[in-house]
Amino acid sequence: MSSVIPAGFRTLPLPLAQLSLAAVLKCGQSFRWNIFPLLPPGHTASPTSPTHEYRLCLRDRVVCLRQSSDALFYRSVFPPSVSDDPETRDAETLAWIRDYFQLDIDLVDLYRQWSAADPVFHKLRDRFVGIRMLRQDPFENLISFICSSNNNISRITKMVKSLCVTYSPPLISLPPPTGDMVEEAYHPFPLPSALATPQVSARLRALGFGYRADFIQKTAAMLVDVHGTAQDPRSKMEISEEWLHTLREMNTADARVELLKFIGVGRKVADCILLMSLDKREVIPVDTHVHQIAIKHYGLRGVSKTAMSPKLYEEVSTKLAAVWGDYAGWAHSVLFTADLKSFASYGLHSPSTPSTSGLTPDRHLAASENSPRVTTPTANLTPGKRRRGQPKRVGPKYAMASSEEDQTLPRIVDTTAPTLPLYDEDSSLAERVKRRRRGA
Repeated sequence: MSSVIPAGFRTLPLPLAQLSLAAVLKCGQSFRWNIFPLLPPGHTASPTSPTHEYRLCLRDRVVCLRQSSDALFYRSVFPPSVSDDPETRDAETLAWIRDYFQLDIDLVDLYRQWSAADPVFHKLRDRFVGIRMLRQDPFENLISFICSSNNNISRITKMVKSLCVTYSPPLISLPPPTGDMVEEAYHPFPLPSALATPQVSARLRALGFGYRADFIQKTAAMLVDVHGTAQDPRSKMEISEEWLHTLREMNTADARVELLKFIGVGRKVADCILLMSLDKREVIPVDTHVHQIAIKHYGLRGVSKTAMSPKLYEEVSTKLAAVWGDYAGWAHSVLFTADLKSFASYGLHSPSTPSTSGLTPDRHLAASENSPRVTTPTANLTPGKRRRGQPKRVGPKYAMASSEEDQTLPRIVDTTAPTLPLYDEDSSLAERVKRRRRGA
């Protein structure tokens, strides 16, 4: 049964397996999409009916998207002063959609390749479908991920909205798609010159940006000081923004060097920008959760509480890139999304359906009793109670995962690593010596 086209929208045939807006626009890649439910609470939509509308304000238009199981619906809203031919504007919007979501890349084929190479990915592929990398504006991506330092998705979203409302004039005001509330103003992302003035730092601190306020202002000032503020009348981009786009043409190492020159940009933030806006699809941004995943499921030796040194960062990145190949950053995004607490019920048929586990035990739900089990080749130990006089354990809370949880996803083990004897930490030294003599 074909989908019903919403009034005023155009249609792009596209299955959910190629793009899931519900996942891609909420998993921490972009922070500016406005999301509106189309159904009253408690109502269930058919697969052919969209459940949400997604809106993003560009420099010259607001793009509105809806999605069914087999189609993407799109339209653009322009300020009243725009008089271009509607067919031309629709063609521009479609071209932007294809570029922004990188629809020239066959995601289904990538999932097939990753699933064949990686048992961990194979376990998740059917539930977390349609997760692809966006191709974002580099300046917006740069500033957004400076905001991401020691932060969460909800708070980053509020910060980015504050930037837009404070430093970018509204383009247009629109009511929500249901039409039952007042109109809301839509602001494009600010220009570099708007964020570069010295007064910006104090204003952003007052808005709750903390130390990130100085990073944002100084980064914008660096761009403006070097490249100027001249603006292209058609693209509406300043020349410094256009320079950032040229980093797409550099190799990964050289582009990373340029990004690391900015205030507030370290290795992880630089790698996020390389992956999400500069076409470096092999790059894997590494944080503590990715490190945990590498240890638990990919045989990386070490403990997850280890500080993230440059050497360890490179080791984790290299380990995972060897599994996933040229599009390793894209595969990483699927596993990262699967590990988010907000996606604990994503892809389930109903709220009562048990969730398959995530990738780190502190973030997932218990696995279904009927779900297939993959036996891990490593022992699962349940820590005993700490005896009086013993030091408190300083391991992370996810170390308390049950053996059932550990079996939900396979673990790839480096068979070349030496096997160390495992002892119950409650045993006394004498008991351990006796076991050694018995060959235990």
